Amino acid sequence: MMHYGYDNGGGHWGLWVLMIVAMVVFWGALAWIIVTLVRHRGAPPSSATTSPGPAAAPPSSDGLQILNERLARGDIDEDEYTRRRSLIEGTG
Repeated sequence: MMHYGYDNGGGHWGLWVLMIVAMVVFWGALAWIIVTLVRHRGAPPSSATTSPGPAAAPPSSDGLQILNERLARGDIDEDEYTRRRSLIEGTG
């Protein structure tokens, strides 16, 4: 009787194990790719993807700008301006 390469399931169990492992790897890789794409799609662009530009101004420049505007409007006098400016610049 001809078996056509089959041994009634007794001799090829190693191929079944290999197929199961290959399927687990395939579906795991597919799930990983989908999760990675979804995470990167919803994330804001990072600083690594933007072109490098000039260095950002120090945070105290905003405070100095507001302080200059307050002096120009007359909200504070020169003594108050000098005192607050020295605090912002860290010299006082």
